[in-house]
Amino acid sequence: MRRVRFATLAAVLSILTAAACVAPVRAVAGALTLDQGKLQVYLLRMDPVSRDARDFTRASWGGGGNVVVPVPRLGNLFAGVLGIDIANMLSEDHEFREPNTGLRVKQETNQSYMRIYLGGRMGPHGHGFVRPHLGTNVAVVIYDITTDLVVPDDTDPDKEIRQNLGSRTESAFGWDVTAGVDWNIANKIPIETGVRWLKSFNVPQQLGEGAVTVHPAYVQYYLGVGVTFGAMSGKK
Repeated sequence: MRRVRFATLAAVLSILTAAACVAPVRAVAGALTLDQGKLQVYLLRMDPVSRDARDFTRASWGGGGNVVVPVPRLGNLFAGVLGIDIANMLSEDHEFREPNTGLRVKQETNQSYMRIYLGGRMGPHGHGFVRPHLGTNVAVVIYDITTDLVVPDDTDPDKEIRQNLGSRTESAFGWDVTAGVDWNIANKIPIETGVRWLKSFNVPQQLGEGAVTVHPAYVQYYLGVGVTFGAMSGKK
């Protein structure tokens, strides 16, 4: 129940932030101060930090992209953000023991991770060189998961019993908090570095039908390069 309330609160805060950032844009779409909005691509690293995440994934690499739209009406201190992350979470083993017989069973999980997020961030979005920001986003998180169930043979590893439980795609609700710095080069090519704390809710554990759900958390580090709206429109 506490997780549900927390997830609901996170969603409300992120949606309100995004609404506050994006709603006024239509009225000022032609304003010159929109020039410092940007399109960006970035390299990312995902580190599992909660037990639910560490049990089924390892640190992994990926990439992503987003669009950042500042709001001149709010003094360029707020911006709306829409983006996507993709990462290969590699494989991870999780061991179980049957309580009566002591039989050892391993679950081998391979996951691909995609996150589509929407939110906002607060910080300077003008023509300065150093532009720090804080933000929050809600997300749809999509896991493509392949799972094998293995009964190992300690005397001869080649005689293990392996059953493929199949591949499936699952979606979950996600939320994040972001802190970063945008290094604005010539008002055209911003380079951004930052860190995100990511949380997913109600992700299936992937050990057969009716499995319990987990709530993994990750820390994401990213390095991005972008191009401003002004540069794309040919403005100096």
